[in-house]
Amino acid sequence: MIRRFSIGCLVAALCACGGAPRSVQHFASDAYPAHLSEWGVLSVADDRLALSEGFLPYDLNTPLFSDYAHKLRAAWLPPGTHASYSADSVFDFPVGTILSKTFYYPRAAAPEGALLRNEDDSFDFTGTDLDLRKVRLIETRLLVRQESGWDALTYVWDAAQHEATLEIAGDIKQLEVVTSEGAVQQVHYVIPTRNECANCHATEHASGKIHPIGLAARHLNKTYEHYADGAAPQLQRWVERGYLDHSADDAPANALWRAGATDDIEHRARSYLDVNCGHCHNPKGAADTSGLFLNASETSPRRLGVCKPPIAAGRGTGGRHVSVMPGKPDESIMIYRVDDTDPGIMMPELGRTTVHEEGVALLRHWVESLPGVCS
Repeated sequence: MIRRFSIGCLVAALCACGGAPRSVQHFASDAYPAHLSEWGVLSVADDRLALSEGFLPYDLNTPLFSDYAHKLRAAWLPPGTHASYSADSVFDFPVGTILSKTFYYPRAAAPEGALLRNEDDSFDFTGTDLDLRKVRLIETRLLVRQESGWDALTYVWDAAQHEATLEIAGDIKQLEVVTSEGAVQQVHYVIPTRNECANCHATEHASGKIHPIGLAARHLNKTYEHYADGAAPQLQRWVERGYLDHSADDAPANALWRAGATDDIEHRARSYLDVNCGHCHNPKGAADTSGLFLNASETSPRRLGVCKPPIAAGRGTGGRHVSVMPGKPDESIMIYRVDDTDPGIMMPELGRTTVHEEGVALLRHWVESLPGVCS
């Protein structure tokens, strides 16, 4: 028998497969259910995917790249609890917190079964639900705060989009995607194993304990456009909901990374590196021995890679001599590695199997803008 306990007198939500109503549930770490519907996180009805009562959707200024997948992020905290604000680090969440992230792609008109490779948010969550006639669900990842710390779980959606099943060992989905130029590509979408989830989320390498990555003030400090009642400042909405003890007028904010954003190139590139690389490349992360630190708080040009020789990159250097060669992206190891998909070369090592062309263009532009020469 699955052991579980309800941690909220919430309005019941329909289970993911359309059966009897359920409340949000929290399970013991040795009794996680086989199906996502048991959690009561999401509901599917009439070709619509909705968040259960109490889940607060959120977004990031600059999100992690995941093979162009779109994401519906949401947080739920037990009634009467809140997260503790920090200006610099991830917020401290109470036991019982459930963080949900659902990955999906918009459907293409042709060829049949193909998906769109784009970052157009017109297909995304509307404030009430997600139209399943227009998207294909791939996976839903949960981060669950237990007494012993955070735990990571991945549930993979079935073809009918009725239910998602726990996959501890991960999975691979062969997807056919259509680019904005109309080209058809094959994507080997990798659903991470439980250990691979931990590899990215273990932001403090010595302890090995996993933590959320995006739930920090600098990532959340923005206007969220898709609340059911309209746009609102995201941190303030967290306070109003009772999910955060306070926000600050001087909270840091990462840039909106995309081309056309008003933030300068330095801020946009640093924000992109922070969320995509900084969880490993920081003084406490898994890449601490590299001496390359890409987290937002780093200020040393050398530790950011400028004129910095690699320590142990192997063939990942591509014959280049420094991580970042000012003004010369083609001579920079960083650009070489983010623009490759060979497992022995590419960075980040996990979380993607395709090149983020727009992200590479941003980083190239940043490197081109850097002054100076390496002696």
